[in-house]
Amino acid sequence: MGDPWGAGAELSGAQGIDPVAPEPGSGASMTGEREEPKQGSILFLGGNEIKSCAVVKYSSAPPQAAFARLQEKTDLKLPPANWLRESAKLGPAGATILGNSKKSKPFSSFGMAYEFIDSIGNDVDVVSDSENIKKLLKIPYSKSHVSMAVHRIGRTLLLDDLDIQELFMRSSQTGDWTWLKEFYQRLIDQKWQRKKKSKEHWYQKAILSKFLYYSINGDGAAQPVPNPEEQHQEETDGDEADEAGRVSWPAPFEMPSSLSEDASTSNQGSVPLEPSYVVGHVASAPKEQNLATLFNDGESSQGLKNDFVRNILWTFEDIHMLVGSNMPIFGGGRYPAVSLRLRDNNKPINVLTGIDYWLDNLICNVPELVMCFHVNGIVQKYEMIKTEDIPNLENSNFSTKVIKDIAQNILSFLKSNCTKEGHTYWLFKASGSDIVKLYDLTTLCEETEDKYQNPFTMPVAILLYKVACNMMLKKNQNRKHYGTIRTLLLNCVKLLDKGRHPQIIASANYMLSELFQLDEPKKDEAGEFPLNGNSDESYSEEEEEEMPDSDENGSYSTSSDPPDDNKAVAVIKSVGELSVPEKYKSTHQIRPSCAFPVCHDTEERCRLVLSYVLEGLKSVDRSIKKESDLPAADPSTPIPLKYGDESKSVGPECLEKQMALFLDKMGLFREVKRSSQSGMIPGSWQHKMKLQLILKSSKAYYVLSDAAVSLQKYGRALRYIKLALQCHDIYCCLSTNMLSEVLLFLCQCLTLCGDIQLMLAQNANNRAAYLEEYNYQTKEDQEILHSLHRESSCQVFSWATDLSTDLECQLSVSCKCYEAANEILLLSNLKEHNAEQYTQVMKRTGNVRNEIGVFYMNQAAALQSERVESKSVSSAEQQLWKKSFSCFEKGIQNFESIDDATNAALLLCNMGRLMRICAHAHCASGGDFKREFSPEEALYYNKAIDYYLKALRSLGKREVHSAVWDSVNWELSTTYFTMATLLQDYAPLSRKAQEQIEKEVSEAMMKSLKYCDVDTVSARQPLCQYRAATIHHRLASMYHSCLRNQVGDEHQRKQHRVLVDLHYGKAVKFFQLLKDAPCELLRVQLERVAFAEFQMASQNSSGGKLKTLCGALDVMTQSHSVFHLMRKELVGECEQGLEDGKSSAEKVPTDNSSVSLSKEEISKLLSIFESRLSFLLLQSIKLLTSTKKKTGGNIEEEDILKTNKYVYSLLLRSVANKNLTLLERTEVILNLLEQLIQGSEDKNLGLQ
Repeated sequence: MGDPWGAGAELSGAQGIDPVAPEPGSGASMTGEREEPKQGSILFLGGNEIKSCAVVKYSSAPPQAAFARLQEKTDLKLPPANWLRESAKLGPAGATILGNSKKSKPFSSFGMAYEFIDSIGNDVDVVSDSENIKKLLKIPYSKSHVSMAVHRIGRTLLLDDLDIQELFMRSSQTGDWTWLKEFYQRLIDQKWQRKKKSKEHWYQKAILSKFLYYSINGDGAAQPVPNPEEQHQEETDGDEADEAGRVSWPAPFEMPSSLSEDASTSNQGSVPLEPSYVVGHVASAPKEQNLATLFNDGESSQGLKNDFVRNILWTFEDIHMLVGSNMPIFGGGRYPAVSLRLRDNNKPINVLTGIDYWLDNLICNVPELVMCFHVNGIVQKYEMIKTEDIPNLENSNFSTKVIKDIAQNILSFLKSNCTKEGHTYWLFKASGSDIVKLYDLTTLCEETEDKYQNPFTMPVAILLYKVACNMMLKKNQNRKHYGTIRTLLLNCVKLLDKGRHPQIIASANYMLSELFQLDEPKKDEAGEFPLNGNSDESYSEEEEEEMPDSDENGSYSTSSDPPDDNKAVAVIKSVGELSVPEKYKSTHQIRPSCAFPVCHDTEERCRLVLSYVLEGLKSVDRSIKKESDLPAADPSTPIPLKYGDESKSVGPECLEKQMALFLDKMGLFREVKRSSQSGMIPGSWQHKMKLQLILKSSKAYYVLSDAAVSLQKYGRALRYIKLALQCHDIYCCLSTNMLSEVLLFLCQCLTLCGDIQLMLAQNANNRAAYLEEYNYQTKEDQEILHSLHRESSCQVFSWATDLSTDLECQLSVSCKCYEAANEILLLSNLKEHNAEQYTQVMKRTGNVRNEIGVFYMNQAAALQSERVESKSVSSAEQQLWKKSFSCFEKGIQNFESIDDATNAALLLCNMGRLMRICAHAHCASGGDFKREFSPEEALYYNKAIDYYLKALRSLGKREVHSAVWDSVNWELSTTYFTMATLLQDYAPLSRKAQEQIEKEVSEAMMKSLKYCDVDTVSARQPLCQYRAATIHHRLASMYHSCLRNQVGDEHQRKQHRVLVDLHYGKAVKFFQLLKDAPCELLRVQLERVAFAEFQMASQNSSGGKLKTLCGALDVMTQSHSVFHLMRKELVGECEQGLEDGKSSAEKVPTDNSSVSLSKEEISKLLSIFESRLSFLLLQSIKLLTSTKKKTGGNIEEEDILKTNKYVYSLLLRSVANKNLTLLERTEVILNLLEQLIQGSEDKNLGLQ
């Protein structure tokens, strides 16, 4: 007795070709193992092409045995020797195969669905016992009653026999299901009474059993006919066996006393459940989804077993069915498999029997039927019939196409009306009636006092859960199915009583929270999930309005039904309609409510997750008994979030102690066993589930905090990260073994907390708003905290999450957070496997240490600015320097440990700045006239230079980071320039010789020029050009001063003259490039003129003096462009003043002081310029006049003399006029210079 050809067989009545024997391994498994589906066959029957493919998915039958053909006149009333005994040939499934098994359970489809969970919801249309399938397809031909329970899971319908008689018998005994009994008697059968089966029924059943045992016995031996008393006893035993075998309906599902909140009431009013009905422990979840599996592998789900000998995936036309069958299959005959039937020769085969035989063979893929005829139990003959010939038997003719139409119409009818997932529908046809009605028992049950009386509730909920679990665990599962999974889980939760089934509800809510990817990019939220489902599997958990068909497709409307039928969801008014092709079409349309919710922002997504987590936590907490031992807490009362107003509460010393305690705890958590305050037992399902829910909530709060940071809501961010760390604290408290992923997440939380504290420190101006955000709490957050406080006080991380108003404290807390994160990485050996995380932590640690160093440095600078000049450096300043230096030094070590040369260079740059502040603080006391450049200043400036040079070495080359490179160069140039300027202005003549000081100044200035990049185009280029011009000006002035004061060495004097000319020339060039420093340029030009006058004083010959004078006048005329700039600025100021005067006579310009200062400087320079020009013109006139007297002169010199006299006279008049404005004086100078330029050009033309 095995299964023929697990891969199907091709049968053709026309050709009569024997089928090919199955390949090794292609048959059904004989050891109860599942089989991989294989390609089936197309069966051609009686000229009408009906597609049928049967693939055995599971078989518990042993290898098929050949049947023994019984001799004629064998008396089947006599039992064979092996009757009702186990056989080695048959194995444990023998009794089932030979028809002596118990009647199939009312939940038989659920047993199959649990076993083949992959097929539910997607691939299969119907799951049922083959007897139910046959009963449905015979509806138009049969007058017998039909009563079936229908459930929908996705696109799959589960059909189960609903034995009303058995149900009402139970109702009479226990009082359950009274509502259905009353409904049945009121609307369907007012005089209901149990109908007993006839004696003929038991007689036919007995001889069939004996016939099948004879057929496998093979020897034909029979035991003597028992005496009448034994015969009577046998019949009685058979009756009792059948009564005992009838499957009792389970009571409405209760939680067992071990899990119930109140043990004293758990078993009242119901039959106690077997242990197999109890939900199993939450098993460890696969890493891919981290799901909590509800059942252990060895647990037969809810006690609903797959009792069929074989499960077959049967495709009938376009309908895919998972069918359970116990039909006996034998070997022998022309084909490897046959079905064996016993018929009374006096009773012809009718249509119902023919359909029965035909469908059985189709479902089991059996090509031939062997019929044994008897008369009063005496064997007469055998007849062999091919499966495709059964529809054409005499007195049993039926159309296979009509059967196909019936199947399609019934499926469409059910799919169109059984739309609410989780609801129990009742398909009913009374005996002798042509009307088929469909009722929604769940809706009817909800109208009663106890809506959980429906015994299908628990199996349906478990199946919904299992299908959702299976869909999530599939590695190739596309996230577009998440809407379907969510609907499955929501329907599962809706079916269950919170008090009775806390574990399933908690697990389902956890899975709902797992559907939302907390770290997904925002841009994918809308595009990832379609607004509608993608197939017929889209269904809604919401209350839906039914969509009636159009008239041509048959009407499901009950408007024309009698008033007593208004409870029916839908009605088939005549079974004859089922034979009409495509009379009914499925109207169940894709429902938008099945779509996965599109979260428009991160907060909405996280809030959904937290709502599911909260429901899960409530379920877990409800199932824990030790309520009386818990500390009193009201979930509606906010739990205060403390904040410190001063650094006293969380000072650096206090932080150190708390950090030490925290790290000590982190190091010992593996050895120390903590107990839960709520009394949860480690390893229990409550313990494991609460761990998962708490970790999920921690992650949700982390994401919320991160999102708040991006919105610059730092108070809100700190509140969320506090909640995240509180959740994590409880997780650490409850967990017996910390996973590396959890520790890594803790590291991320502490890192984010450090970021937030740093941002709060940097945005101190909005502290009031941040405090308000921090203290706000939603009711959801309060309830989650209440659940957390059942386990522990959640105070381990309070040092990191309190909101302080002290800037130093916030920076210190930030630094400690990063240090703690780093310690976790080091203690847990996560550094090597999480290099990126380690790099981020070290970078942040270095950054916050830089911030703290800058904070202390600025404090020191503030103290320095407040200090009276005469006082020396205070100890407070020195302490701040040390703290700042220490922070910078540690920060540099952090950056160097991750090879971050750029940031290390920036910190070295800050150390250089600190050294400059120290140098500035060591200025000698007393007035400027007494001051000298001190050795301490020189020491600190040189240290600053060293740090800047180290920064440049750290970078290596400009390409590493051009902006930082340029910044370091500028700071280095500034340091050299400042030191040279101080050395020049406050020369330490008491310690050093003038020549040595000049040499040091010159060297420092040249080094400053070296690091001053005047060529690279950047925002800093004008500053560099101004710095270079100033350096050249100062060097020229220094050498000019040396020449005036120096005596002796002529070679050195000559060298100095060259240097003076060189640096003045370069200073003029750079100032001319700037276009916005006219006063500086004019000052340089005047100094050049003064240098010419100094040279002229030492000259003796008239020709030499005249030449020097001409050069000085040329310098004067070169200043023409400077006066143009001055004139432009003065004109602009005048026009602006006029406009301001018109708009507001009383308005006083805010920058009036700076404008007057600028005008004062211009006036002073103008006066000097006028006097020097007057002096040069006078000397020129004198020299030219004396030359003319001596030599007679020439025409050119006469023209120059004439021009100079004219210009000189104009200049004298201008100087004498004291009423000229600054603008008029500037215009006079411009006019005079133009006259000189014109005279010079005429002279040049004459020479040419």
